[in-house]
Amino acid sequence: GFSMPDDRGEWRGLDVDFCRGLAAALFGDPSKVQFVPLTPSTRFTALTAGEVDVLFRNSTETMLRDVTLGLRAVTPYFYDGHTFMVSADSGVTKAAELDGATICLLQGTTNEQITADFFRKSNLGFTPVVFERSEQARDALDSGRCDSFGSDSGNLAAVRLSMRDPKAWSILDERFSKEPYGPYIRRGDDEWYDVIRWYVNAMFEAEENGITSENVEQIRATSADVGVKRLLGVTPELGEALGIGPAWVVNAVKAVGNYGEMFERHLGPNSKLGMSRSLNRQWTDGGLIYALPMR
Repeated sequence: GFSMPDDRGEWRGLDVDFCRGLAAALFGDPSKVQFVPLTPSTRFTALTAGEVDVLFRNSTETMLRDVTLGLRAVTPYFYDGHTFMVSADSGVTKAAELDGATICLLQGTTNEQITADFFRKSNLGFTPVVFERSEQARDALDSGRCDSFGSDSGNLAAVRLSMRDPKAWSILDERFSKEPYGPYIRRGDDEWYDVIRWYVNAMFEAEENGITSENVEQIRATSADVGVKRLLGVTPELGEALGIGPAWVVNAVKAVGNYGEMFERHLGPNSKLGMSRSLNRQWTDGGLIYALPMR
């Protein structure tokens, strides 16, 4: 998924890999990062208070978050949408069939407002039951306290895996919002903003150019492509512009792979979540992943 400790207590997920790749880009060592567990309702206050330096935590970029919290949304790296998970035995295939249902929601997420807006617009009724953590909502759904869980499809896919019987639950095909996830930082640090913005873009660009964790060193040594040489620090201007070493992209890709490798490892069809790339395909493949020019 995005960020969860495994059975050995090691953090795993797309957000985790973005953090490790950032550490590799800055310090040449993906282990030079400290992970701080945060809930949806505490993540932004923790960032504002300086408890973390950057927030990679499946956080939707919205106008009000960007302009009212003293934070900056940097750039999207994952596109999702709000939907609902229901019991497979319920017969529910569309959200409009949830009239009068009790809906589990997570405090401090965009899903609270989206759910309320949908039911109001559709002239339907519902009863919200709000929880601090996904595990609490999962348990309430599993025990029958809620009829449905409203969240982004990626989060629901991860929650479903941890249910007592994952096959007993269905995620609706409908999507009711645009949920572009991106990192957040505190306002007032333009240099830090630049580093993270162009680091994320570099991971997109690496995939677009077929640069992977396995071949990055070979391509760096042999490519005659001017853009690839610039990206991989053969010519040092990109790193110099950011105030970091020329091998920053090489180090990041060696540590965690390009964007596609990270996605496939944690979210893709061969992962436990089994999600398709969908909107998160490269723009050349009909998706929304589009690296800004690295020059």
